[in-house]
Amino acid sequence: MKNFKIVLFITLMSSLCLTAQTNDTKKADKQFARYEFVKAAESYKELVEDGKGSPYIYSQLAESYYNIYNTMEAERWYAKALETNPEPEAIFKYSEMLKANGKYEASNEQMERFASMRPSDDRARAYKRNPNYLPKILEQSKKFNMQNADFNSNQSDFGGTLQDGKLYITSARNDSRRTYGWNQQPFLDIYSMTKNSDGSYQTAILVNDKINTKYHEGLVSFSPDGNTMYFSRESYFEKDYEKDTLSDRRYSQLYLYKATKLGSDWDTVEALSLNSENYSVKNPSVSPDGKTLYFASNMPGGFGKFDIYKAPINSDGTVGEAVNLGQKVNTEGQEMFPYISSNNTLYFSSTGHLGLGGMDVFYTKEIDGRMAPIRNVGIPISSNGDDFAFRIDEETEEGFVSSNRDGGQGSDDIYAFKKLQPLCDVLITATVLDDKTREPLNGASISLLDSDGNNLVSKTTNALGVAEFIVECEMDSELQVTMEGYNNKKVTVSGTNEEEIDVQIYLDPIESIIAADRIELDPIYFDFDKSNITAQAAFELDKLVQIMNKYPDMIIKATSHTDFRGSNAYNDSLSERRANSTIQYVISKGIDESRISAIGKGETEPKVECGNSCTEEEHQMNRRSEFIIVSGKPGA
Repeated sequence: MKNFKIVLFITLMSSLCLTAQTNDTKKADKQFARYEFVKAAESYKELVEDGKGSPYIYSQLAESYYNIYNTMEAERWYAKALETNPEPEAIFKYSEMLKANGKYEASNEQMERFASMRPSDDRARAYKRNPNYLPKILEQSKKFNMQNADFNSNQSDFGGTLQDGKLYITSARNDSRRTYGWNQQPFLDIYSMTKNSDGSYQTAILVNDKINTKYHEGLVSFSPDGNTMYFSRESYFEKDYEKDTLSDRRYSQLYLYKATKLGSDWDTVEALSLNSENYSVKNPSVSPDGKTLYFASNMPGGFGKFDIYKAPINSDGTVGEAVNLGQKVNTEGQEMFPYISSNNTLYFSSTGHLGLGGMDVFYTKEIDGRMAPIRNVGIPISSNGDDFAFRIDEETEEGFVSSNRDGGQGSDDIYAFKKLQPLCDVLITATVLDDKTREPLNGASISLLDSDGNNLVSKTTNALGVAEFIVECEMDSELQVTMEGYNNKKVTVSGTNEEEIDVQIYLDPIESIIAADRIELDPIYFDFDKSNITAQAAFELDKLVQIMNKYPDMIIKATSHTDFRGSNAYNDSLSERRANSTIQYVISKGIDESRISAIGKGETEPKVECGNSCTEEEHQMNRRSEFIIVSGKPGA
């Protein structure tokens, strides 16, 4: 039944094409059928200019340009053809051309359209699994959208930890508490608010009196199963404090506690073994696997006033010895409010790292036992006030941060945010040099591609041979470099968390690819059962075009080869199509057609003799084109 459907589809499409063809298109159609796409495009365009344009002609124009990788013209004519004939495959190709031209949002719109028409297509399913696959190049602008939360009071409010549909905050809004001398606000309590289906929150409710006391309670964090809550509280509760004999004033520490859920409420509060009457421990954050507790402390042996520490959470619920996160994280200033997110990124607030003033929010990540570079989250999260208690859901990219910046409702306010751009970025400084002289090359073109081959941005080197790119951390990328008179080059840049990396690219003269009897390009591979020129093929063929422009007497014979899959007759035909696509691309770049010929070799001259047991890589090696110098070799 499946084969019948395929045959029926081909028959219907052939019928549509036949009915669309007219005497006017006969010449262009013959050129197209012979894979003379450059001439075909010219002929179809003449018909359009004569007022004889039609959906069929627009479609044929788009296909002609698609096959020779003229992305701008292909985009133009696909758009025109699809106005009246929204054929799914054409929509997919239109999306590819938009993407190749850097129009990512428009490309995604067409992929959504394609996926709705062909939901079972593998390409549609892959897109639906990851619709935001096109990486975003980071600009020096705001990476978050942020607004003051509507549940703030006119007192101090901070925190914002979501657990089981409830948002837990710390607030001084309880007017029944006595006031704290520091700011003349009531002592801090822990509140919870139920989240509504529309994203709003119900009225804040005091957590029970097992948690809240007449003393300060602070930020909370939860075990992965949500059954244990860690929070801070003043040591007055334990009757631990120091008394100044001169002023008769008492000074407490901050201690960490954990509470266990009993039914739907909190019970069984226990003090952690980390507590000491000689120093404070506060700001708990539990790791995603529930095995590590991060916190801030001014215990002896640190690097500053408050440092960030971690301690193991044992299988019996006890907490092990504290370990300082080291001098890369901790400074002589204050590092507090750690938050370890679901992807193990550590966010914290600091007065010691370079920032905008007060406490700014920073982040890092432990990789192979080492901390990645410390980075400021940037505006609007960080401000010239104190910014702290950062929390983010890495999946929804939404969260909360607290701040005492100007314009708030109280002394400290909670701000809700949405991340708009990737947070972590890397500056790639690419320098292009002549391989022999080591002199910088001014005017070289460098294109930045992602790991899927999408062209993200192109730049030209300056007088120092330099062009700079900003990419997302841990994103593999590729730099493609072209320069008149030099051999094009590709350089892979592995993803990293380093803030800056330098890449030096050395170019050889274009003559370096001229061998005894051929032009030695990197392999030009075709997709299985396809003959259209890909971006990779275009990059290589541009080298051939440059050589032939420099040596106008050179004549080339292109040979095209297939893998072993398919019948001999089919492979002969496929290789002939590929050979013709290859020379059509070269002709489209201005090379006279008399200077290049093509022949399809089918599967008769494999590069790898693997018969019926070829791997996919071996099949691809056999699907190739080669370029023989017939005459006009320089110096011959």
